Amino acid sequence: MSHPTKTGKPPAKGLSNGNRIKLIIVCAAAAVGGFMFGYDTSVINSAVKALTSPDSGFGVTGFMSGFTVSSALVGCAVGAWFAGKLADRYGRTKVLIGASILFVACALVSGLTSNVWVFFIFRFLGGIGVGFTSVIGPSYISEIAPQNLRGMLGSMQQFAIVLGQIAALGLNDLYAMGAGGAEKTWWLGLAAWRWMLMTMALPGILMFVVALMLPESPRYLVMKGQNEKARTILSEITGEPDPDDKVQEIRGTMLERPARLSDLRGDCFGLRKVMWVAIGVAMLQQLQGTNVIMFYDSSMWQMVGFSEQSALHMSFIRTIFALIATMIGMAYIDKIGRRKLLTIGSVTMTIGLALMAVGFFTGKVVNGEVNVTTGWAWFLLIVANVFWFCYSATWAPGMWVVISEVLPNSIRAIGVSVATFFCWIASAACNWVFPSMRDGIGLGWSYVIFALFGVVGFLLVTKALPETSGVALEDMSEN
Repeated sequence: MSHPTKTGKPPAKGLSNGNRIKLIIVCAAAAVGGFMFGYDTSVINSAVKALTSPDSGFGVTGFMSGFTVSSALVGCAVGAWFAGKLADRYGRTKVLIGASILFVACALVSGLTSNVWVFFIFRFLGGIGVGFTSVIGPSYISEIAPQNLRGMLGSMQQFAIVLGQIAALGLNDLYAMGAGGAEKTWWLGLAAWRWMLMTMALPGILMFVVALMLPESPRYLVMKGQNEKARTILSEITGEPDPDDKVQEIRGTMLERPARLSDLRGDCFGLRKVMWVAIGVAMLQQLQGTNVIMFYDSSMWQMVGFSEQSALHMSFIRTIFALIATMIGMAYIDKIGRRKLLTIGSVTMTIGLALMAVGFFTGKVVNGEVNVTTGWAWFLLIVANVFWFCYSATWAPGMWVVISEVLPNSIRAIGVSVATFFCWIASAACNWVFPSMRDGIGLGWSYVIFALFGVVGFLLVTKALPETSGVALEDMSEN
């Protein structure tokens, strides 16, 4: 695939310190949706073992525990599918407000109910809210950020995700220690794991307040004919030296009507080539085993010999590594480019998955669970943290940046929706199928399969992904 050409104009060269601060604040606020997502993924990681307990009131099986995790992920896919269309119709900020309402409802109801189907339904609805933010947050940031800072600012979505994970794991640890275990009764006669879930309402409330104050995307405003508002935002927030010229440039890349799914069609197996690249990058972020390690982190470390409390501590340490790695990725994504960053990630992650497969092959299955020696358990823990460090510095922020900028303006919102939809489908499939894979073919062969997807990711990035670093969104074309 040929690479887009870089624009001849300097990107927001007159960006003052005041503009830069405003821009960072706005992008950080837009990334609060990522905090919600990160909090949700970590809180279910700590609660999933309690849900399978007979004392939980649910008594779900191993297969159903996978469905419990996946119900929210399926909701994420549904939310992502409709997010682009809703964003083009009602605006980016209004969709974020709707997402925060769904998230708060999910947190409170799923934490209080004892009916397994009510739990599934509200986890699904909360997933829809997360799906909305996973599309709107990165798209909004890419549309409002100048091209020379777009990679770093776009990575704020992943930075916020990791902050949310740290907040959830820290609170979960405190709750579990305070109650004597996630399944133990705590405040108001409710189990600690229920408080873990209900605390998710706090980031949802924060997102609601923040979304009310965010300026709308200038590209959305141009699409709706609100050129004066767009000029003001381009000048005051992004420091655009010639907002009038930029508005005309944006208008020239927009369709005269809202984009439709039919606009994604092309001559490469029914879709545009660039659409396949976006879908591939989005799915492979999940198919390389990342969320399996995260969602089942605590359960897996208990399986290889760590106590519940130690397993929660290990998850927290892993997330601290991820935060540091994300900051490294943010610092280098604009300097070395998206392709090189993702290439490094694919190589290191594939090696890590292969080493984890070797470690799990040494274990013995006893009563349906893998037992490995203490030495191999520590080996697996170290490799998992190195894997997570490499992922967090490369594919974690890189995927959100790439899919939000590689598509042309005319199809960006709906194209990002479709790519993110497939990202969530891949994530849900991995987490739904993983317990059965673990019980059927074993952890060793499961990680071999994930390592093979790492090889596919390497080939996609090196053979098909164009470099988008430093390219204006208006210069993105089919090629």
